Amino acid sequence: MYAKMKTKSNILFIILFVSVILCISCKEKEKYPVIPFIENPSLTKTPGTSGIDEKGILKFSFTDGDGDIGLAESDTLPPFNPGSIFYYDLFITYYEKQHGQYVPVILPMTSNSRIPVITPNGENKSIKGDIEVELFINNYMSNYDTIAFDVSIADRALNVSNTIRTPDIIVKKH
Repeated sequence: MYAKMKTKSNILFIILFVSVILCISCKEKEKYPVIPFIENPSLTKTPGTSGIDEKGILKFSFTDGDGDIGLAESDTLPPFNPGSIFYYDLFITYYEKQHGQYVPVILPMTSNSRIPVITPNGENKSIKGDIEVELFINNYMSNYDTIAFDVSIADRALNVSNTIRTPDIIVKKH
């Protein structure tokens, strides 16, 4: 009787083990479009020592089907050369809410940035994740205290993502 129960439990274990292996091996890898897609923008203000808001961390989620996100420091030949629009692959536009309307404001320094290469190893290059970047959020030359940022990214094939906007950000100016 003990031998029959042991055999049944062994068979049950083998069936369960094979089922798990089949489920894992048959699981389809996530696939995304090759044009990057971004969503869920947020900005968290980082406290400054002076009592005014100076910087914040912009965060958003992304997907890319072929994983060609990011530029190496050595990526400086056309179209990634200085002066080219694609020298940067993270595009950020600063807006101030002036008289109830958002107005783009050109700041003395660009908020655009270069994302480091994050292409995954292996055969499946589909990638998803979050990107965070620190930004200056206080335009000292302006009295407007409500701002927002538009954000988009480009991959190395020069596919540009959708554009997203952060929620309103109230900046403590004094």
